[in-house]
Order: sequence, then C-alpha cells, then structure tokens
Amino acid sequence: MAIFKNHAAFSTVFFYVSATLFSLFIASPDSYFNDMSPAPAPTVAPYDGGQWILLHKSIGVSAMHMQLLKNNKVILFDRTDMGPSNATYPPGAVQCRNYTVRNRTVTDCTPHSLLYDVASDTFRPLVVKSDTWCSSGAVDPNGTLVQTGGYGTGIQAIRTFTPCDDDTCQWVELGVKLLAQRWYATNQILPDGRVIVVGGRRAFNYEFYPKAYDKSSKLYKMRFLWVTTDFYEENNLYPFLHLLPDGNLFIFANNRSILFDYNNNTVVKEFPAMPGGVKRSYPATGSSVMLPLKMNGVLNGSGQPEVEILICGGSYGGAYYKSNREKVYIGASASCGRIKLSDPNPKWVMEEMPLPRVMGDMLLLPNGDVLILNGAANGTAGWEDAINPVLHPVLYKTYEPDPRRRFVVLNPTTIPRMYHSSCLLLPDGRILVGGSNPHQMYNFRRAFPTELSLEAYLPPYLSPSSAPLRPTIISIEAEGGNIVSYGQEFSVNFGLSVYRPGVAVTVALVTPSFTTHSLAMNQRVVVLEVASLKRLSVFDYKITARGPQSTTVAPPGYYMIFIVHAGVPGQALWVKVQ
Repeated sequence: MAIFKNHAAFSTVFFYVSATLFSLFIASPDSYFNDMSPAPAPTVAPYDGGQWILLHKSIGVSAMHMQLLKNNKVILFDRTDMGPSNATYPPGAVQCRNYTVRNRTVTDCTPHSLLYDVASDTFRPLVVKSDTWCSSGAVDPNGTLVQTGGYGTGIQAIRTFTPCDDDTCQWVELGVKLLAQRWYATNQILPDGRVIVVGGRRAFNYEFYPKAYDKSSKLYKMRFLWVTTDFYEENNLYPFLHLLPDGNLFIFANNRSILFDYNNNTVVKEFPAMPGGVKRSYPATGSSVMLPLKMNGVLNGSGQPEVEILICGGSYGGAYYKSNREKVYIGASASCGRIKLSDPNPKWVMEEMPLPRVMGDMLLLPNGDVLILNGAANGTAGWEDAINPVLHPVLYKTYEPDPRRRFVVLNPTTIPRMYHSSCLLLPDGRILVGGSNPHQMYNFRRAFPTELSLEAYLPPYLSPSSAPLRPTIISIEAEGGNIVSYGQEFSVNFGLSVYRPGVAVTVALVTPSFTTHSLAMNQRVVVLEVASLKRLSVFDYKITARGPQSTTVAPPGYYMIFIVHAGVPGQALWVKVQ
C-alpha cells in the first residue's frame, strides 16, 4: 500500500444579409427592450458573503481563456491577432510575429499567453503562434491541454501544452489540423480519452482528437446545430456539452437540448425546449453545469447516479441585434432551468436568480454548490454590447429542498468582468478571476476598459469561522500512490480540529475545467461512495471510499480530490483516475 503525501499543505452573407429581415420579427416583450435600469443593489448574505483579493493589478494579458493544470499552474491566454499585449518577454527571449490588422502590418513582440504559478503567485510568458481567439480546450488523460481552433491562422489549429516542473514547457503547434474551421466550438473529454470537438461558427458538425485512420479521422454532420441557429444572432455557439453516466452526451444550444450518441451519430432523445423565450447560448450567453454525480445517492433503474443539469441566465431573442446594431441594451434574464435527465420524462423546472445576468460564469464548488459570477445585467456578449456589470456573485445551494432559499447573494467585487472574462476553481478552494475586454483591441479609455487584473474570490466556506471545520489531507493510501482505480477502495487520512457528528464527510473528485465565454468545459464533480469513516486519534481520521464505477461516470485523467466536512472543503490533492 503506497502513501502519497501532501508536500504543500453559415455563410457570413446568410447572417448579415438576413439581418434586415430578422429585425422585422423580433417578438420579445417591450419591457425587455425598454428596461435600461442597472442591476439593483441586493442585500448581501446574512453570513459571511466571501472575500475578494486583488492578486495583481496587471498581468499584462487579458485572460480570455484559463486552464488549471495538474501541477497547480494555470495557463492564461488571450487572442493573438489584434495588436500587442501589455506583457513583455524576458531579455534575450523575445519572440516577434508579423500579421495584418486593419490593412496594416503589425510587428508584435509581446506574449499573449502566461503560465501562472499559484503557489508563488508569479508568471512566465509563453509563446503561442496561431490565433487562439474564442477557441476551446480539454485536458487529456495524461494531463496535457489539448487546445483547438480559434480564428485566422488558428481556426483549424490543434495546440498542446504539457505541464512541467521547470521552465522548459511551451505551447506546441501540431502539424495535424482540424477537419473544419472551429471558432466558438466546445470540447469534451470522452470515456476512452478522446476529445470531441463540436460546432463553431458555420460548423454544423463534430470531429475527434487525436486523429487516426478510423472514425476519429472523419467529420460528422450534426443537424441539431443547424436547426438551433437564429437569423443574424446565431445563439447556438459554444454549445453546452456534458458527458452523462450512460455514455451519451447532453448537448444544449439556443434553448433546446438533445441526448446524443456520438459513436453512432444518432439523436437518442430530444428534451423539451426550455420555456420562457430566453436564449442561452452565445451570444445570448447563459451558463450551464451538470450538478454533482452522487455515487451513494439515489440511483435510477439503470444503476446510474441521478443526473441534473442547471442552466442560468442569458438574454432574449433580438437582444443581440439591438445591442450590436442599435446600441440598445435589453435587460438580461434572471431565470434558471433545472432538469433531471434520469427521470423517465424529464421536464425543466424554472427558478429565478436574485439578479439578472448575461455572460455569467457558473462554477461547481467542492461541496456541491454552484457559484455564479461575472457578467452584465443588460445586453449580450460581443464588442461593446453590454452595460451594467453585475458585481455580486450568487451562491446556488444545490441540495436546499426549498427553491426559495437556494440563492444567496454574496459580497461584490469592484472590478467589472464583462465580455471575455474567465474564472476557475483552484485546489485551495479559491476562485481565480481574470479578463474582461469588450473592445476589439486593448482599450483603457472607453467604458469598461480592457481588464488586465487578476483576482481571487474566497467563497464563504473559506471564512475564518469555518477554519475549525476544515479538513486537512495528510496522505492518500491507494494502490500505485496517487492512483484511484475504477470501483476499487482507497483511503484518505486527514486532520480535523472540530468534528461535527451527524453531518456528512464526503470525498469529491473535481475536474480542472477549461473556461472561456461563460463556459467551463469538462467541469465535473463526482461525489464518491464512502465505505467507512474511522477516528484514529483526537484530531486524525481515515475515510475509505470507492473509486468511480466507470469511465462514463469519471473519464480517465487527473482530478482534484477534496475532503468536505460540514460543507467545508479542505485543500485538494491531485489523483489520477484510471
């Protein structure tokens, strides 16, 4: 038995020619078009509403995309084709590129990607050669970021970044290309370790990575992406993808969703459209999570865990046309839809957030709650297409039985995070927040200037009052060290100052998500079945859990493992599920 110790406590013409026709058919209620009022100042949570900490006033790059890696470093990057960033290369390591912007040649000798070391709070510039603007990503089973698409030189590019413990790792541009142009596509890691890449602008199809001389080398049409496309607005880019425990994909675009068998290119089931007339996909831009999969929860008839999807925010049909063409900013939606896919006849159950929000990010927390942050109260995604930033995060209490008590408004930031902002969960439970650039280039004079800062948000579970309840992982006992095997038991030794009898101690596996455009791709929380909990001494405990039952429940790869006591998670360690 090995011990793993914690050493660190359609065509373009189609859309734009049809704009005039589309404008004649806008049918949203007048109140949504006339509502220009800012988001109301809400009452903050009666308990600790969390804390915001400014980590860096400027990192030199606006963080449009983020990915946490298995060595506790975060790769941050922006687009690369619209002029220099405010970051610099170290002396002797300058990399220059030439490209054309507005009919003039630009020589750009600045980095557009950084590697952030969470522990030391320091950065290292990285070289990315093709344009990553509005691209997508997923981490493969070995911990390598597979990053696809973008714009211009990068629209069919495949890039990888393999984490290292020194300063030698860099972006690698692969010789093999995507089969279709992928701008605003979505990636999802699959049970066999492949990555599926779905959609993008005028890309009504999907494909797989890595490429091979089999079905992975083919392009597959997806009619669903065609039929969910709105005139001019589209409202089906960056589709929401969630891998379900039965091995199929839940795919949501616009306000519709399907159960999709990607191996046989078949729609297994079409779910009811989400009611209310709200569009949820880019540029209407709501956000989506699959709620935690509880392995010791209520099981359905197939022996799979219950599966629920939660989608919140977005904007109404016609909102993008109004903001983009007329600079009239329609009020965003405050609605959420929750659907239990494991029911025989799934239906959307609608709920209301305390604040309307478009371009909000939804992050799963280790205790199963959902944090909703960033975004605006009026408008849509797009360049200068939104106003009235929503500064208050909102906590969604997943397991609260009374829907009226599920939402809690938390303490606000002072920094607007509008279009092109991003965030992710760190192993210590903090939320890393950066980016926001609603302008075509870096602009620090217009309303909602380009944001180069980096913040950390500390959720309420990190308050000082929760410190005695916070478990500290001492070691992991598993075959192969930090290996969690499917269906096999393993143990975690942890310390705890104050144990509350009668409250759950849970073991949660959390994937590191690729976050951009209000979409945390591959985000997943699996709450494992607990076999036993033993007290070893006054402050020391051992919990034994069973690994995930299958690759469809938890695809192979690296996960953060959290021990959660009384709703309070401790610092995570990394394990490899295989």
